[in-house]
Amino acid sequence: MNRIYIMVLVFACISCKNQTKTIEKTEDQVEVEKDSLIYPEETHFKSIRQVTFGGDNAEAYWSFDDKQIIFQSNNKKWGVNCDQMFLMNATDTFTDSIAPPMVSTGMGRTTCSYFLPDNKHIIYASTHLGNKDCPDTPLRKNGKYIWPVYDTFDIFVADLEGHIVNQLTHEKGYDAEATVSPKGDKIVFTSTRSGDLELYTMNLDGSDVKQITNELGYDGGAFFSPDGTKIIFRSSRPKTEQEIKEYKELLAEGLVEPTDMELYICNADGSDLRQLTDLGNANWSPFFTPDGKKILFSSNFEAERGFPFNLYLIDIDGKNLERVTHGETFDAFPVFSNDGKYLAFSSNRNNGGGRDTNLFIAEWQD
Repeated sequence: MNRIYIMVLVFACISCKNQTKTIEKTEDQVEVEKDSLIYPEETHFKSIRQVTFGGDNAEAYWSFDDKQIIFQSNNKKWGVNCDQMFLMNATDTFTDSIAPPMVSTGMGRTTCSYFLPDNKHIIYASTHLGNKDCPDTPLRKNGKYIWPVYDTFDIFVADLEGHIVNQLTHEKGYDAEATVSPKGDKIVFTSTRSGDLELYTMNLDGSDVKQITNELGYDGGAFFSPDGTKIIFRSSRPKTEQEIKEYKELLAEGLVEPTDMELYICNADGSDLRQLTDLGNANWSPFFTPDGKKILFSSNFEAERGFPFNLYLIDIDGKNLERVTHGETFDAFPVFSNDGKYLAFSSNRNNGGGRDTNLFIAEWQD
């Protein structure tokens, strides 16, 4: 699940005098500082904690017991040159110089990690079998923003020490964006094995692969509902002859243009497919609320020049759209803890106007 990055964190030097004051702060004062990361209109956030402080950090997913989080980062100060997978306890906080343990190989580029139900293994996609070096990352073509779709991505299972124990996909082409059903029985992922970017499901061991979408366009970033019966995903579905031509030409080069995407919802087997949003611009990174009745997602549909991206709630019937975050830059990748008490997401808030994207954990309230 590719990313959009802006903004950079600027660290302020702290004098000895200020350090002394920090030590003397009460718990209430510390809580106020945490809440200062919340904009006044963000009433769904009871409290908030910044987890990372540097680099591009995104796609943070909870273990099934909510004790750990797996996420991807390209923080060069952590010794990586492109996205790799890192493991943290749910209560951890990291500076740009203290790295959590890396649980991917450190080779190639990785994306879209997710815990398996045993809380002892993860899945993620990696290009390392194609090349041990980081692949090039084109961001623009003919003046348009693009995402690369590497045909060397395959999906692997690894333990929490970083040892690969299984390879789940072996088909030629792009296999990535895998997530696991809360029921613990199925994986949904995106693949180009049909010649287009479609959604597929498979068992946890890679068996019983089934294609569940079949319309032209990029179907990706899929997640199961809490009861495992539905799937929500983003899609860019070209309609006109010119749009179809441009889409196919880009895909032939291993590229997609993610600037016009809407959300779609279907049953876990692909039946009863329907379009959920019709907002314009890019609507993506959807995730079900813990009760399964709403979708939390990122969108720039209110933006005139591409930014900001904010989080929005919408009912699964497409009604009652509600804005959740109120930043001026970028909020995306919202993921609820399994107990529904916390929300992990990525944001450019509190980075001093630079380019870093950091992880935040908010205490959620309805």
